[in-house]
Amino acid sequence: MTSEMDKFLCFSSIDLSEPKLIGRSVRADVTLNKITGEKNKFSIMVRYDKSINEKHLPLLRMAFCMPLLNYSLFSEKLLLDFPLSKSDLSLLNDLNVVFSGDIIVNNLLRRRADFILPEFIPDEKKIKSQDAKPRASIEPKEVINDFPIGVGMNPNSCGVLSSGGKESLLTYALLKELGVDVHPLYVNESGGHWRTAIPAFNYQRRTNPNTCRVWANIDRFYNFMVDNLKFIRKDYRLVRADTYPARLCVFPFYIFILLPIFVDRKIGNLLMGNEFDDLRQRPSYLGITHYYGIYDQEQMFDIRMHKWYKQRIPGIDQWSALRGISGLIEERILTRRYPDFAKYQRSCHSCHIENGEIVPCGTCSKCLGVLLFLLANKSDPRIMGYKEEDIKAFPKRVDPNSLRLDDDEKNLSFFLLNDKKIAPDIKCIDHVEKIHIHPEICDISLIPPQFREGLMKIIEQYATGYCKIQGEKWINIDKDEVESQVNSFNIRNTSLEPSCSKM
Repeated sequence: MTSEMDKFLCFSSIDLSEPKLIGRSVRADVTLNKITGEKNKFSIMVRYDKSINEKHLPLLRMAFCMPLLNYSLFSEKLLLDFPLSKSDLSLLNDLNVVFSGDIIVNNLLRRRADFILPEFIPDEKKIKSQDAKPRASIEPKEVINDFPIGVGMNPNSCGVLSSGGKESLLTYALLKELGVDVHPLYVNESGGHWRTAIPAFNYQRRTNPNTCRVWANIDRFYNFMVDNLKFIRKDYRLVRADTYPARLCVFPFYIFILLPIFVDRKIGNLLMGNEFDDLRQRPSYLGITHYYGIYDQEQMFDIRMHKWYKQRIPGIDQWSALRGISGLIEERILTRRYPDFAKYQRSCHSCHIENGEIVPCGTCSKCLGVLLFLLANKSDPRIMGYKEEDIKAFPKRVDPNSLRLDDDEKNLSFFLLNDKKIAPDIKCIDHVEKIHIHPEICDISLIPPQFREGLMKIIEQYATGYCKIQGEKWINIDKDEVESQVNSFNIRNTSLEPSCSKM
């Protein structure tokens, strides 16, 4: 039976070689076997500060697999020229299901940019839920038994996936105030994103010897892949957009290329700077479960990774200190409590250099969102390099309907801004300023107990209380009920781990 997705088939297989260790560098070759018979190759490269050890090969194999999951809808097979353990293959298969569903919905159907050639635009009337299943099977050279890759992890040491954005800077600042052994860990993906990270990276490298960076040419690989997708217009680079033609599986690659550092340094906590996302209802589009393209930033991803860690690196916890608070509150804490860190935040699509300093453009959608949060919090945007003219021009530049922010968070920010010319009818939505408690999306019991009390004491000073879901609304709860909620979740022993194979 033919499917509407058949026209998107580009490759008979995508082949991945065994990663090769070359001093500080690692290389794996990707071969595209097109259905036309043509072959194209690309070498994914990763480079560390120190020589990489062969004991890390299982982690590197997994790292190089992750980017391929973006293209599972467009290939018959993903052929791996190396063995995987049972837990490795299980994780890849689960992620393959999740990201295929997300890509068909958020890249092909709910398009925010005009990347797809007209003749390939899907007819939604012909799309079936089974079309979201990954076409490609994942076929390793061999499936072997699990064995531990790292042991003896330090439960009091924390590695923060760092980018120079508000989330990673705030996470770092909070942990430093608590006296934690913190390791800021950066990935330079050889694309424009690195420029936004440079101010924070240079500062942390000067002040914290634990700071390190891994270089990878992964952004170049993504461009190579898009150039070989027959349904993407050839001039896609000219399309102004804040999304990508076909790419949603991003953070797993970063995590796995950084895991050798966690293993070597015995770092027992892997922190992502993920903030509150209001997924009160499981999103579905044409019967296809999806995660708005941010599954790898959601709590359920942490839980799925925890299952993998138990088998492969026992003693690692993956979590976020910021899961229950909005970006508005994050900027409030960062600018008011940690201004010396806030000045290194760069959240901009077009950072550029002026007088030797990297500064934000002040006009892109990301800058307008940051300016909204700062002005709503009565913070001075100049602390982050915004110019006086950008601040004055903000009311004319901002369009409340076009900002890519959670609606409640956006509306409360405009309410606090109190500019009737921009948003005259906005009402107060008070849950945005609270700490959210929810077992599936923001469970603070997932914060290890040795850090939880200290972190919450600080965050509580900048929020207006706690809230939980009742029906379809966030309602206020007192501190005693918070303790009761947290004690009742015990989330890792529940069935909340996503049963990806059933999606």
